[in-house]
Amino acid sequence: QVQLVESGGGLVQPGGSLRLSCTASRSIFNINVMGWYRQAPGKQRELVATITSGDSTNYADSVKGRFTISRDNAKNTVYLQMNSLEPEDTAVYYCNAWKYGTNWWGQGTQVTVSS
Repeated sequence: QVQLVESGGGLVQPGGSLRLSCTASRSIFNINVMGWYRQAPGKQRELVATITSGDSTNYADSVKGRFTISRDNAKNTVYLQMNSLEPEDTAVYYCNAWKYGTNWWGQGTQVTVSS
């Protein structure tokens, strides 16, 4: 069992930056994939970015070049650095951990991009 706690969301102006953090209740060293997903009002939850235990990364086309996912195994934490934010990035962002077919989710953190 893994508990995930997200932080770092908030209100930011278009073009601004935020860094989200996801801290796990235990070691993430052997978690196969850690990821960030988001869900905007009235839309389905969608993949934002993932990082494997071998540090391979994958990004949604809409965030490539603007967002960066990273992990710090020593701190049991995964980060999502978000730059050049756009109003379309407004959503609840969820952290996800996947290991051999089992998913764990955080409670989500709200990101609002608005002037």
